[in-house]
Amino acid sequence: MFEEKAKPFRLVKYFTFTSLILIFLGTLILSWLNTHWARTMQLKKSEDYALLLVENLNHQIFMQFIIPVAMKFGKVQLREKEQFERMDKVVRSTLHSFKVDMVNIYDMNNIISYSFDQEMISKKNVGGAGYQNAVSGKSTSKLVQNGNFWEIMFGFPKESKLVTFAPLCAEKPLSRIAGPVLGVIEIVQNMSDDYEIIFRFQILVIATCTVVMGIVFLTLIFVVKRGEGIIQRRTLERLRLKEKLNRTERLASLGEMAARISHEIRNPLGIIRSSAELLKKKMAGFNSSGSVLDIIVEEAGRLNNIITDSLNFTRPVNPNFFPCHVNEILEKNLKFLASQIEQQGCIIKKYYADNLPEIMADSDMLYQAFLNILINAMQAMPEGGKIHIEIKSKKDVVIIAFEDEGEGISEDIEEKIWDPFFTTKEKGTGLGLGIVKNIIESHGGSVKIDNRPVSGAQVVVELPVKDLI
Repeated sequence: MFEEKAKPFRLVKYFTFTSLILIFLGTLILSWLNTHWARTMQLKKSEDYALLLVENLNHQIFMQFIIPVAMKFGKVQLREKEQFERMDKVVRSTLHSFKVDMVNIYDMNNIISYSFDQEMISKKNVGGAGYQNAVSGKSTSKLVQNGNFWEIMFGFPKESKLVTFAPLCAEKPLSRIAGPVLGVIEIVQNMSDDYEIIFRFQILVIATCTVVMGIVFLTLIFVVKRGEGIIQRRTLERLRLKEKLNRTERLASLGEMAARISHEIRNPLGIIRSSAELLKKKMAGFNSSGSVLDIIVEEAGRLNNIITDSLNFTRPVNPNFFPCHVNEILEKNLKFLASQIEQQGCIIKKYYADNLPEIMADSDMLYQAFLNILINAMQAMPEGGKIHIEIKSKKDVVIIAFEDEGEGISEDIEEKIWDPFFTTKEKGTGLGLGIVKNIIESHGGSVKIDNRPVSGAQVVVELPVKDLI
């Protein structure tokens, strides 16, 4: 039954966990897309920034270098030291305080005429496709990243640079319209810091999502465990109620049957027993052994005990609650059984906790329940042994434990010991434990029987301390 009830909840649990995983993966994908979008925006911003730098540099070179040099020297020759120094001064003053790593200026023959790096000057055909596009009047930019495959894949390359090629054009007087292309300007911007900031932002987003999802996951596990516990407790409670209902129905049938047959059997049984006892007394003078009469008396008494146990088992249990101490009730049991305990060779070991609380109970009923438990313990040890009795309190419960050193309870009968009329004894009625269970449960308590780790069985009775009136 629990399995059937748990299946729908298990489906909900699996669906919830799967949804959580999908949400987490979706969040990671979304964070990657946001980071990609941020990189794209940063790249576009850097490209526009580079074009503005080129436009400004183009204007400064044309106005402060090309025109004055052409007027003074007649033509531009950067191989001459004076012209190169003038060009270098114009370029550096224009790009001062801007984040530019490298500037190369190409002539129309794809030869570097000017560069921040002296070793690059006079190199030929190094501009590539960017140079060719710039010669045709088109500006282009290219992102260059250095690092291994995983560094570039996850967005944290060792170095990121934006290389921009743009035409160096002559400017028409009093107009911003560009004239013919005079050369090509190459500007290299270092974007490593910007990409590092974006990467840190990506790590922060992923870490935040992981922490949030972890908290949600732990919360979900807690809720699921609580839900499973609630479902299990409710199912077990339902099973207990169903078992109790079935047991009540069986007891009602047994009670009705016992009530009908008790009056029919007890009167003839009493006549048989009294007649046998009278006949035994009359024949005592004839020196008869009276073995047959003894058997009649003994078996009549046993049959009367069976009827009494049946009535006690099936009769509704209505305790009369009064304040009492469990240890005092047990002491009465031990005093009553003292001779039988000594005769059978049993030893009682008692462990009573201090300051045991007073409980509300029917002392006569508890006396009968404890008596049945002690008799069972002695019967489990026909050769004698130790019976351990421990009483302690925990929260609002008094716990009484009985331990014997017998053979214990075999697994094949462990589930049947509470069934009416089930017994492993030759002369037992099979109702002793049932009577104990009825009495303890009528007090709002519980009783269970387990095998001890070493040998023997253990009966644990729990009785509430609270007022049950």
